[in-house]
Amino acid sequence: MSRFVIRGGKPVSGVHRTPGNKNAALPMLAASLLTSEPVTLSNLPLIADVRTMLELLSDMGADVSLDAETRTVRIHAKRIKSTHLNKALCGKVRSSILFAGPLLARCGAAKLYPPGGDVIGRRRIDTHLDGFRQLGAAVKANGVYTFKAGKGLVAQRLLLDEASVTATENLIMAAALAKGTTTLYNTACEPHVQDLCRMINAMGGKINGIGTNRLTIEGVSGLHGTEQRIGSDYIDAGSYLAAALVTGGELTVLDVEPADFETLEKPFRRFGVRLVVDPAVKTVKLPARQRLKTAYDLGDAIPKIEDGPWPMFPSDLMSVLIVLATQTRGTTLFFEKMFESRMYFVDHLIGMGARIVQCDPHRIVVTGPATLHGTRVASPDIRAGMALLIAALCAKGETVIHNAGSIDRGYESVELELRRLGANIERVTD
Repeated sequence: MSRFVIRGGKPVSGVHRTPGNKNAALPMLAASLLTSEPVTLSNLPLIADVRTMLELLSDMGADVSLDAETRTVRIHAKRIKSTHLNKALCGKVRSSILFAGPLLARCGAAKLYPPGGDVIGRRRIDTHLDGFRQLGAAVKANGVYTFKAGKGLVAQRLLLDEASVTATENLIMAAALAKGTTTLYNTACEPHVQDLCRMINAMGGKINGIGTNRLTIEGVSGLHGTEQRIGSDYIDAGSYLAAALVTGGELTVLDVEPADFETLEKPFRRFGVRLVVDPAVKTVKLPARQRLKTAYDLGDAIPKIEDGPWPMFPSDLMSVLIVLATQTRGTTLFFEKMFESRMYFVDHLIGMGARIVQCDPHRIVVTGPATLHGTRVASPDIRAGMALLIAALCAKGETVIHNAGSIDRGYESVELELRRLGANIERVTD
């Protein structure tokens, strides 16, 4: 086990390069099983969840060659020796469920154990299972998930009961090799879902409607290899910008896709943040001397920041933005709609001195600015862990964050990058 020790008060300033999108990399790694030819992915984020997915691929018989220096991986699943996934590895990562779709499509069978990952509320997989059943697979779920489609998958018209990102991705991969044309309604359309669709089309797939909530997928008899670059991680960009803001720093973020970053701009500007976005060179600049002040709604009504499916504000940045609100003059209501346990980490912020009223599991009211003080906390999940780390950067005194490994699952070498940008942070391993 490892922990971060942070001594607050140092500005986070300099130049930060955004890595590849974690949420794009994971389904794209799973999609490499759809073909017997080599698949090469570049701009790979070197995070714990990616390494676990690579272990799962190797365990199934794929030849995996990772070049960490160039952030490139070559996967050649010429033969899949087992459709039965390793139980321990499944328990490490939520995205292990994403192997069900490609294994069903290519091999007609899959056996997985309940996926691990963050505990931020109920994370149902019913949409996955129902979709596979409609495509013709026999599904059993009794402590282990067993999928069989001996005669292959058959295209259907599917209306998803929720716009689940991972369910959308799983069903896209399954439908890519199904017989006939599948139409998916109420699909997620996040940038990482779009990246997966473009990858499959580059492999010879036929997906139309990319970027919308209605996808038409014409099944093909086979897919070939491809070389793809993983898109940039706008969640990472938003996190580092927040770290610079609460510490009074000046930051330039490179490799930001402007279209993906759009959904973050409005909430940041709600707090008086001045950002300079240059689409030509894909950079976002945060000038120094920011005066953080909440912009109230008409009639001085308290504003509300709420998350939702793309293109609404992403849930993955809700925790980070709450920390930013603690350092902003004014009052803001946060409404977390997607995960009932996402807000539980605010108890730690309150313990550090934040002025927060928790109304219910989904809503909190934050009044700032508040002086935060260092303490000892444990990271409950990737995003809450990063939020606590950002809070520690602006807190007085020393903060110790246990369970640092949870942050490693979503942020690459975070302590090294923050230290390079001026923060006083170190990792201690027991």
